[in-house]
Amino acid sequence: MKKITRPTTSRRSPQPLARLEVRAAAGRRSRGWLIAGGHPIPVSLGRGGILANKREGDGGTPRGTFRPLRLWWRPDRGPRPRTSLPVRIIGPDDAWCEDPQSRHYNRPIRRSPAGEGDRLMRDDHLYDLIVEIDHNTRPRIAGRGSAVFLHLARDNFGPTAGCVAMTRPNLTRLLARLGPTTKIVIG
Repeated sequence: MKKITRPTTSRRSPQPLARLEVRAAAGRRSRGWLIAGGHPIPVSLGRGGILANKREGDGGTPRGTFRPLRLWWRPDRGPRPRTSLPVRIIGPDDAWCEDPQSRHYNRPIRRSPAGEGDRLMRDDHLYDLIVEIDHNTRPRIAGRGSAVFLHLARDNFGPTAGCVAMTRPNLTRLLARLGPTTKIVIG
């Protein structure tokens, strides 16, 4: 009698992508495509489109080559996705400093009672999964833009404040292929 076996599935993540590209869609500066392993993923971009000279508050998505640093994740909004990136849980006091005058500019901070900073634990689902990238980190230059992430898109794919946003299924699949050495080329 022939023995029937089930295919084995590996728990290992696939090899991380070496590179992914983000491009604006023709005629729609706040919409675009993220190309990962030859597969196009629809994304929303900053209301100002992709800008080479990114400034704080301009609504632009910065042009350049970046690397993913870590995944920020809300465990109350879904299971931990598979990824080779370091993972940090988002707590109620987590925020991002967007004040160019602060020594903590473009860094994670603990939200004070005054409530400054971009709160990471939002009521909507945009920040349930956040991929922190190394935009304006080394060196950090005041006013050159902060809190630029890969995150979840609005239901209507409306523009972001400068981030790259996509659906949850697409971001979850992408996370399984992102690693610390993946190049994110925007522009």
